[in-house]
Amino acid sequence: MLPADAPLSHLGPPALLLLQLLLPPTTAFFPNIWSLLAAPGSITHQDLTEEAALNVTLQLFLEQPPPGRPPLRLEDFLGRTLLADDLFAAYFGPGFPSRRFRAALGEVSRANAAQDFLPTSRNDPDLHFDAERLGQGRTRLVGALRETVVAAGALDHTLARQRLGAALHALQDFYSHSNWVELGMQQPHPHLLWPRQELRSLAQVDDPTCSDCEELSCPGNLLGVTLLTSGYFGTHPSKPPGFSPHHMLHLQAAKLALLASIQAFSLLRNRLGDRGFSRLLDITPASSLSFVLDTTGSMGEEINAAKIQARHIVEQRRGSPMEPSHYVLVPFHDPGFGPVFITSDPDSFWQQLNEIHALGGGDEPEMCLSALELALLHTPPLSDIFVFTDASPKDAYLTNRVESLTRERRCRVTFLVTEDPSRVRGRARREVLSPLRFEPYEAVALASGGEVIFTKDQYIQDVAAIVGDSIADLVTLPLEPPIVVPERPLVFNVDGLLQRVTVRIHGEVSSFWIRNPAGVSQGQDEGEGPLGHTRHFGQFWIVTMNDPLQTGTWEIQVTANGTLRVRVQAQTSLDFLFHFGIPVEDGPHPGLYPLTQPVTGLQTQLLVEVTGLGSRGNPGDPLPRFSHVVLRGVLQGEELGRVPLEPMGPQERGLLTASLPPTLLATSGPFSLELIGQDGAGQGLHRAAPQPCAVVPVFLELSGPPGFLAPGTKAPLTLRIASFSGPQDLDLRTSVNPSFALSSNISRVHLEPNESAWGHLWLEVPDSATPDSMVMVTVTATTDGEASTAPPTHAFLRLLVLAPAPQDQLPAPVHSTGLVLTTAGPVFHPSVLETPSRAGGGLVGTPWWGTVAGVLLLLGLAFW
Repeated sequence: MLPADAPLSHLGPPALLLLQLLLPPTTAFFPNIWSLLAAPGSITHQDLTEEAALNVTLQLFLEQPPPGRPPLRLEDFLGRTLLADDLFAAYFGPGFPSRRFRAALGEVSRANAAQDFLPTSRNDPDLHFDAERLGQGRTRLVGALRETVVAAGALDHTLARQRLGAALHALQDFYSHSNWVELGMQQPHPHLLWPRQELRSLAQVDDPTCSDCEELSCPGNLLGVTLLTSGYFGTHPSKPPGFSPHHMLHLQAAKLALLASIQAFSLLRNRLGDRGFSRLLDITPASSLSFVLDTTGSMGEEINAAKIQARHIVEQRRGSPMEPSHYVLVPFHDPGFGPVFITSDPDSFWQQLNEIHALGGGDEPEMCLSALELALLHTPPLSDIFVFTDASPKDAYLTNRVESLTRERRCRVTFLVTEDPSRVRGRARREVLSPLRFEPYEAVALASGGEVIFTKDQYIQDVAAIVGDSIADLVTLPLEPPIVVPERPLVFNVDGLLQRVTVRIHGEVSSFWIRNPAGVSQGQDEGEGPLGHTRHFGQFWIVTMNDPLQTGTWEIQVTANGTLRVRVQAQTSLDFLFHFGIPVEDGPHPGLYPLTQPVTGLQTQLLVEVTGLGSRGNPGDPLPRFSHVVLRGVLQGEELGRVPLEPMGPQERGLLTASLPPTLLATSGPFSLELIGQDGAGQGLHRAAPQPCAVVPVFLELSGPPGFLAPGTKAPLTLRIASFSGPQDLDLRTSVNPSFALSSNISRVHLEPNESAWGHLWLEVPDSATPDSMVMVTVTATTDGEASTAPPTHAFLRLLVLAPAPQDQLPAPVHSTGLVLTTAGPVFHPSVLETPSRAGGGLVGTPWWGTVAGVLLLLGLAFW
């Protein structure tokens, strides 16, 4: 009763569209680029989403010329593949990183694909325009776009991207799951995105629309009706007689789905404004600025240092591409912490920061990790967070959860700790404090790729200068050996794409020297030297190397007592993002199911996105190539293994994949990822991921209702726990921020290998819940038994509290209240997929999703 490929909605304020007209033969819209291994040549939801976003971003760049740079010209993009890196290099200039923009697009694309994987969404016909529920699907679609606008207005862009991905999935499915194309429509549906416009001529469940067909594609089996009808997926509701997959119309459906996706992005730009839309997609090379401040009476110098650095950053970067687009401030003391202050206005941030003074308190420990957790919930991904304190944490029990949250958010945390012995002796203490009391800070810093810097009041203003350096998007260069070995030099490589290399040394240093590939050395003397400028603040040394740097192998030799830390950082546009996933072969939607961290016992795929390829010196130079990835233990620096990288799609897109077998992921400690390759001239390239990874012992999947939370309601959540290694006894704990009531039918579970458990939770949203606010639900699974050394596994779920509009009233889904145990296969089927050559099909050749065909469509955009 339905065609498997069809069109989209009508466009609307003037939206620029650059659309390639020549599309490869293909089938239906699968979730993401990994789906192309199962269906070469297919157009995926990821393709449609990213191409639409790039089109509207180019439109924004054409209409808003960059300050101090020549305006972009449309003709420069005609006939070439449209890539995020190229757009950034053209607009901001070579060398400005596109990493955050690429990451934001990835968030939207993964949220889109998740609609085909999550148990609360994959079989819901209202979310896919199935089962003749087109009116209900439009209500859900418009609701998801409304939630996107609300979340973006509240500066929760992670949640906004999740809702946007869900909206785009439904919008694109309308054209793949309805007969809009078969009806001969050449433009997207004119009313699909406007709730006040009625959808007319809709088929009902009992209306005959097509005849049965046993073929893969069924042209000519429509019954001549002019009603708008849909398809059926899954088993509920069951399909009535008649079924007509029309794969031959996939390309027409994809064109209209792309047009409608561009329309949706343009609508959001209209509603949010250019600045709001840019923040939604992180169309900026700049990081956010996030401070967590101890405000007890002994913290006067540290608070002043934070103010000085913030003021310097605001004044120095105002109006430039590197001006932060997001500011977060969380104060803490004992026994309180917060509230969190979030703004996109630098003057408001400065005013709020300037009102903070060191008052009261004075005893140790403090609620530092609670404040840091609050900052992590509200800080954009791929950001740096700076914690200023002179006290150890009172809430050390949060250490594991905060570690996991830093990995989930991909945020780097740096602790600036002033422990002045003269002041500590006079500080009130309610208990004898352990000399290991700062270990939670060390653990969080290690997990996040940050560091703990101990200094004194007299040096804090100078040491705090690293804040400005860090938010300049520095990458950390790998050292060999990775950990300091006495009397053995540390080696790092400098390539032609690195600038502003900085060496930081922290410890009781007796002497050190740095030597370049030509044999020129510089010692620890302060001031200008043959290689760079050296500054010294107590036990903290900073050497800023002079540009241009000589490429090749550099050495550092340090003589010191006690613990020594050495870090080498540099600016570069050439970096990478990475994601883990499980290949899903079975079912109607093959693709890559995303994971935050690898799971013990699971065959895992690593997907790498190389960023900054558009910023190489000469656009005609050969592109850099990365050949393999090295997994390295963080604690001891040992190499765990190296795996070859296989390209996915055209080289300029920078997508690579590697298969990580369970034996390689058998490590119990954190590990880092390092990419090895060559630049266009054959010189070595070496990049390290900014945060380490960890293998978690069990799989946790937490999913919620498809829409928002309304005050005064109870929302059902679904939890899945799976073990793919040995038998495990697990304790489950839950928490909610803010503190809403949460009940669950599962608190302990025993799992055999390849067994899953399902549980249900009910979140009570009080009448007093603040509309337009975010709720974070966390589930923690801890392995039972004193002998267990496995780290806890955490699952995080962000939900939006929103006052319902009249059209949002939907019947509540029926949920089981029982605990269900199954084998680990029903939801997804982990499998080993070899990555075949892509030559001759799919993404190789001229990829349609990113090519400008020279067509310029000016489309009138109505208000939404």
